[in-house]
This record gives sequence, structure tokens and C-alpha cells, in this order.
Amino acid sequence: MTLLARRLLAEFVGTGLLVCVVVGSGIAAQQLSPGDIGVQLLENSTATVFGLGILILMFGPVSGAHFNPVVSVADWVAGRGRDARFTAAELGAYIGAQVLGGIAGAVLANLMFERSVVEISTHHRASSGHLVGEVVATAGLIAVIFALARTGRAALSAAAVAAYIGAAYWFTSSTSFANPAVTVGRMFSDTFAGIAPASVPAFIAAQIVGAAIGLILIGLIYPDPAPAENVVTPHPEHPLTDPRSTS
Repeated sequence: MTLLARRLLAEFVGTGLLVCVVVGSGIAAQQLSPGDIGVQLLENSTATVFGLGILILMFGPVSGAHFNPVVSVADWVAGRGRDARFTAAELGAYIGAQVLGGIAGAVLANLMFERSVVEISTHHRASSGHLVGEVVATAGLIAVIFALARTGRAALSAAAVAAYIGAAYWFTSSTSFANPAVTVGRMFSDTFAGIAPASVPAFIAAQIVGAAIGLILIGLIYPDPAPAENVVTPHPEHPLTDPRSTS
């Protein structure tokens, strides 16, 4: 299997398992704590924090553990896109693997909890407050990732990114989707964790705006155009971003 194929597989499986964690824990939360939305959110966010941290550790050494189209685009824009080892075509392949993985993860969660294999959410979320929340959540996520990468601390990403997402579940009005692939995947779950198709375009637009804000902010604070390490985590197969590389 080629290096690119292994990276795409890692992104597909990692994003799929992330959505499976989010949707599966949302279904379980509804069953365990019916009628108590606060407890449901606590259960959902706790599972997501632990699951995301583990997935970054598992797949980071292969693909960088993006699991998120806006992270991949931001990584490409920030520097790797100027290097032939991460081309626009490879970026497109990353995004395709992430989106397909997100859908597969929702389907897997539905199967585990004996729901309809494919179902469409009726949970409408796209109010103005939710969209502002998505801008804030995504800007913060990009800022955390690239602050660590540009200061040589990407090895802390598993803990830091998971902690940020866990906190953002609670301090943002949207409960911090902050990820177009996860947003599309959650459209296929008519549960506590789902999002109605009509809300998806606005959520993704807000995420793109948030990613741009986060990247601009980091560019101003840490102006070095070359990431110190790979996003989200370093892996030795990419010499440009290997922390042991002098290039």
C-alpha cells in the first residue's frame, strides 16, 4: 500500500470512528438520561474527549490525524501546499476520505444501536447564535492546533485538541461541531447528536469563516510561515514537518 493510500485510510477510519463516538454516545445518552439534556451533553462530550484523544494518538503518526476538512485546508494553506509532497489533489483526497468516513461512522453507530441504517436528522440548529458559536469553535480549534505546531509542541495535540473540543461543547451555543466532515456525518443520525440537512450548509460556511479567522490570528501571533511540526501530530514519514528534520 502506498504512503498516500495509508494516509487516506487513516483519515477515513479516524474520521469514521470520531463520528461513531459522537453519534453513538449521543444515542446512549438519550437512552441513559431521557429528558435531561444537561446530563446527555455531559455524557456526549466526555466520550468525545476521550475518543478524540485516542484517535489522534492512533492515527497521527500516519496521516497527521486531521479528521477535519478545514484542518486539512488550513494545513495546506499554511505551508504544505507549497510543497509537492502535499498537492492540491492530495488535499482533495483527504477531504473526500474524511467526508466518506464521517458518513460511515454515523451508519455504524446506527447499526450498533439497532436504529435504521440510514436516517436523516430532523434536529434544526442553524440559528444566528449557533452560527456564531461555530465560528468561535472552529477558530479556536485551528488556533490551538497551529499554535502547537508552530511552537514545536504538536506532540501535545492529542490532549490539547481533545480538551478544547470538550470545553467547546459547553461554552459554544452550537456544542462545537467545528468540522464539515463530522457535520455531514451527523446529518445521518436522527438523534440528540444529529443535525438537519437544512442546517448543514450554514454550519459549514460558519466553520470555513472560523477556520480563516483562526489561521489569520495564528499568522499574526506566530508569523513563521513553515509549521514546526506536522498537523495535527508529527509523523516521521514527512521530512518537511518531522521535528527531527532540519529542513
